[in-house]
Amino acid sequence: MTTTRPDATATLRDAGLRVTESRVAVLDALARAPHASADAVFVEVAPGLPKASRQSVYNALGDFVDAGIVRRIEPAGRPMLFELRVDDNHHHLVCTSCGAVQDVDCAVGAAPCLHPSDDHGFVVASAEVTYWGLCGACAASADAA
Repeated sequence: MTTTRPDATATLRDAGLRVTESRVAVLDALARAPHASADAVFVEVAPGLPKASRQSVYNALGDFVDAGIVRRIEPAGRPMLFELRVDDNHHHLVCTSCGAVQDVDCAVGAAPCLHPSDDHGFVVASAEVTYWGLCGACAASADAA
């Protein structure tokens, strides 16, 4: 599924966030590179924003997550990744070789997609599933070797 995003300025205003050149640049970078780490976002925005800092990118991403306009995923053993696809309880495929990440729509049924065998009294609101394996390119390389 491709991420489509309304105008960054409108997204920020609708979330009650102040519109700044830096915040717009961070949202635009995520639109171009879903599942990006904060460092990757910084590398993307730095050439156009010489006064940007890694800390300002981390702060913007944290504000966006808090406002619900960006989702943070934390694949085990990998840096935090950020994406614009929010509020649909989708899951992820992660390549154990190159680290590529792909979205996977709900595993089974309606959100929260999976139901625990024993909820221990919890009211489940969402489920996060990470599928680990080799992406097509890495699997092909492994087969060729």
